[in-house]
Amino acid sequence: MSAENELQVILITNDRKNKEKAIEEGIPAFTCEEYVKSLTANPELIDRLACLSEEGNEIESGKIIFSEHLPLSKLQQGIKSGTYLQGTFRASRENYLEATVWVHGDAEENKEIILQGLKNLNRAIHEDIVAVELLPKNQWVAPSSVVLQDEGQNEDDVEKEEETERILKTAVNEKMLKPTGRVVGIIKRNWRPYCGMLSKSDIKESRRHLFTPAEKRIPRIRIETRQASALEGRRIIVAIDGWPRNSRYPNGHFVKNLGEVGDKETETEVLLLEHDVPHQPFSQAVLSFLPKMPWSITESDMKNREDLRHLCVCSVDPPGCTDIDDALHCRELENGNLEVGVHIADVSHFIRPGNALDQESARRGTTVYLCEKRIDMVPELLSSNLCSLRCNVDRLAFSCIWEMNHNAEILKTRFTKSAINSKASLTYAEAQMRIDSATMNDDITISLRGLNKLAKILKKRRIEKGALTLSSPEVRFHMDSETHDPIDLQTKELRETNSMVEEFMLLANISVAKKIHEEFSEHALLRKHPAPPPSNYEILVKAAKSKNLEVKTDTAKALADSLDQADSATFPYLNTLLRILATRCMMQAVYFCSGMDNDFHHYGLASPIYTHFTSPIRRYADIIVHRLLAVAIGADCTYPELTDKHKLADLCKNLNFRHKMAQYAQRASVAFHTQLFFKSKGIVSEEAYILFVKKNAIVVLIPKYGLEGTVFFEEKDKPKPRLIYDDEIPSLKIENTVFHIFDKVKVKIMLDSSNLQHQKIRMSLVEPQIPGISIPINTSNMDISEPEKKKKKLEK
Repeated sequence: MSAENELQVILITNDRKNKEKAIEEGIPAFTCEEYVKSLTANPELIDRLACLSEEGNEIESGKIIFSEHLPLSKLQQGIKSGTYLQGTFRASRENYLEATVWVHGDAEENKEIILQGLKNLNRAIHEDIVAVELLPKNQWVAPSSVVLQDEGQNEDDVEKEEETERILKTAVNEKMLKPTGRVVGIIKRNWRPYCGMLSKSDIKESRRHLFTPAEKRIPRIRIETRQASALEGRRIIVAIDGWPRNSRYPNGHFVKNLGEVGDKETETEVLLLEHDVPHQPFSQAVLSFLPKMPWSITESDMKNREDLRHLCVCSVDPPGCTDIDDALHCRELENGNLEVGVHIADVSHFIRPGNALDQESARRGTTVYLCEKRIDMVPELLSSNLCSLRCNVDRLAFSCIWEMNHNAEILKTRFTKSAINSKASLTYAEAQMRIDSATMNDDITISLRGLNKLAKILKKRRIEKGALTLSSPEVRFHMDSETHDPIDLQTKELRETNSMVEEFMLLANISVAKKIHEEFSEHALLRKHPAPPPSNYEILVKAAKSKNLEVKTDTAKALADSLDQADSATFPYLNTLLRILATRCMMQAVYFCSGMDNDFHHYGLASPIYTHFTSPIRRYADIIVHRLLAVAIGADCTYPELTDKHKLADLCKNLNFRHKMAQYAQRASVAFHTQLFFKSKGIVSEEAYILFVKKNAIVVLIPKYGLEGTVFFEEKDKPKPRLIYDDEIPSLKIENTVFHIFDKVKVKIMLDSSNLQHQKIRMSLVEPQIPGISIPINTSNMDISEPEKKKKKLEK
């Protein structure tokens, strides 16, 4: 081998001793920084270097702002002795100078500690695990009701911030004070890469800039970059490297340029990244476990399986649904009773425990539905084809079959793996049309009528037991078929058939929950919904009282009954508003492992036990429940992780996190599409109802768009109005007008794009008219140039 072909070996290390050793032995060695800086052809790589040496990045002024973080050994001693408390740091969205720490462990009375002021937050970042020292009682504070965003451009304006901190300490009565503390050290950093935008430095040619994250709970990050001009107006990703004691903001480095701000693709990407939704295409390793096409049911598939292909099964779903999880049938038996079957896609037949496909589905945890995009939990071949119970094809299912009398009382329940062939895939509207039709009397229609009749009885019985019917203003967008922009918004209408399908899904979930818990008392995966603490309901009770209605909240049944009775002849929408407000008082429903908990009750459904069995294509919890049920009836074999309650508890933790994030991502997607909608619509004025009153604002709901927003009464550079806030009623008096919850107002809606990163819908009051506050609604100030231009372009 000739000399010039020899590979040259170099060592890249940030370990000083290692580097010295290598050089002694004649091996060329560089630190990561030296090596990257030597690659003169790629200067942009330098931006991606982490800021390692904290000393090297001391700000010239070098003034120490924060107190030192204690070393881990000291923190652990302190936590053991009770001097410090360990918990999760949660930054406030509304106020950058405030945070709470949720204390880990059993100390129920001190679940939450408040931190206020830069120095007490001491460089902790949202979701870090921190050690906190409680302050003496005379330094305790109350949560502030002020909204404060970090708007300082100058990094060293710490004095100005101390001024702001004084605003927080407004006079409060004793009982509002909460345990207050300060961060003494960090036990575990939970940083991730953050999406956001560059706030370019005003200094010409400067390489140092501040990056503003999209997530308001994350502080700004100082980065060095040579490509600031190219990154302006783009969404970028930045990682944090460290936070020196003398720096107002943490240091970080540039990771990736995502694209133009406001662009639909870019914004969707940001939304998915910010909510930690795994959305990269499925890897080859995962896809390799899919069945080979063309696929058909084989003899071995039919082992331990009943052939139910002769049954008149049909599915009922929203229009355009391709991932059909469930199908139903109902027929009369010779003894006069009814047989009802719920047939659920047998996803666990295709996803075997522990392989790459199973691991990826478990990691994703749920399918995420955005306005124009679905991020599947399982590859499309399964979700839209082999597991989807489409009509007129043979499919594998897991069936729950009851024998019932005509009064919907269950006489027998059995579970079996099956093969089915759906006779019709209907939308809710089509199914409703069949049920109501005077002329149709085919098998499918007769089956639907039987199901509908039973569902009504089941629902009535559930409501008598105290199940809650809550309300949320749900909207759907109508998209333009070419531009894919939203052109119309409509509130979703619910039909009887929606409720019909729901009743049988609930019944199947409850039946399966009982069965798997009987069989596996220690490791059944169940779902519970805790009853809210009474304090959660204060706002609902006060709001109802201000409209002369009484809402009782001591039990779910009492709440359900008083919501049913809360009617006003002059104000029909009031009942819906009460239900929307009641929804806000609820706790989150969660998955848990039966062996790790003793409270199983599902508050909202008034059921002593519940689980998820009916949507395995889009929820991983249901796949585990299918596996447990299959083992219980001898249709499949078990595996070690399935019966390990600690593994199951960890899995539940991830599933709860993914479900919560999916919900937030869906809301963010609706918010973004709502912005696009109002961008093209210009300024509109609509009727709204007050949901909450704050110290300096009202939060309103606009039924027509299912849209919620805040009307602020204190604006920068405008004279401040006279505001009197009464927490007891609650009410807000502005000049001489008093606002209560559920009052009807008229607001102007427009898109405010002054802050590119956080474009938002701005709402201002039109009626009632308050001099200096309300604005006359005139459309002369509407900028119609953009949509008009677009329209003309399209017409050409």
